[in-house]
Amino acid sequence: MSLAFAGLQTEPAQAGFIGTYKAKISETRELKNTQNEIKDIFVKQDNFTNSHNLDKLSDLYAESFMNNDGFDKKLYFKLIKDTWETYPEIQYDTVIRDIQIDGDYASVQTFETALAVTHEQSEKVDAYGELRSYANSIYYLKKSGKKWQIVSEQVLSEKSQLKYGDARFIKMDLNAPRVINAGEEYSAELSIDLADDESGIASIDKQLVIHPLDKPEEAFRAIMADNQLERIFTANKKNINEYATASIGIAKSEPYDETHTKVYMSGIAFLMSRVNVIPQNNFIKEEEDNAQKAE
Repeated sequence: MSLAFAGLQTEPAQAGFIGTYKAKISETRELKNTQNEIKDIFVKQDNFTNSHNLDKLSDLYAESFMNNDGFDKKLYFKLIKDTWETYPEIQYDTVIRDIQIDGDYASVQTFETALAVTHEQSEKVDAYGELRSYANSIYYLKKSGKKWQIVSEQVLSEKSQLKYGDARFIKMDLNAPRVINAGEEYSAELSIDLADDESGIASIDKQLVIHPLDKPEEAFRAIMADNQLERIFTANKKNINEYATASIGIAKSEPYDETHTKVYMSGIAFLMSRVNVIPQNNFIKEEEDNAQKAE
C-alpha cells in the first residue's frame, strides 16, 4: 500500500484536530479574560471600601441587588456607610477562593476579613478596642452588555469580635452552628482563656438579622472555673437568619495592701457568630404510596 494514500486519508482528521485545538485555546483565553474581569471587580471593591468611596463601590452592584438576609441595595449601602462612620479606620481584605462562570452569570467564593481600631469611653471602660471580622461568602454576578455587576451575596459563615482593654489579649470564641433548620434547637457556646488573676461575667443571646437589630436581653452569669458558658436556643420560624451574640466583662484583681485586694474592670468584649436558618417549606405534601391507597 502506498504511504502517500495513507497521508491523504489523515489530512481531514488532522485539520479537524487543529481546528478543535485552536477552538479550545480561544475558549481558554476567553475564560481567563472573563476571570480577570471578575477578579478586577473584587480588587476594586477592596480599594473602594478602604478609601470609603461609596459612589464607585455602588457602581459594582446592580440596582436589583439583594443579599441572603433580604437586604436590598439601599439598605445594604446604608449599613456600609454606618460602619465607616463608626469605624473610620476600618480596612477590608478579600481573598478569592473559587470562580464559576456560566455564560453571563458567575459565582465567586471569597474569604473576607475586616480590621478596625476604636476607642470606648464610658462608665464601664475607658480603653482602645479592636474589631476583627471574618466571613466566607459567595457573590453572584451577572453580565449586562460588557459590564459585570454583583447581583446577590450569600454569607455562608461570619464571626466578629470587638474587644476593649485587656480583653484584646484574651483568647475567646463563640461557637454556634453555621446552618440550622427553622424551629430546631441549637447551642451557643462561649469559651474564654482567663488568667488566674482574672474573672469574668458574660451574657449569651441571639438576634434576628433584621434592621434595626433588636436589643439583646442581657442576663449576665459568672464564668466558672472551666471558662465556658453555654445557652440553648430555638431557631425562629420566620425565615430570618440569626446572630448568636455574647457580651463579656473582664475583671482583674491585684493586692491593694497586706489584707485587701483591689478588683477593677479591665476589659469588655462583644462576640457574634452567624447562624443561617433554613426556612420551612409549607408547600410540600407527602403523598401516600399506591399500596397504602389500595388498602
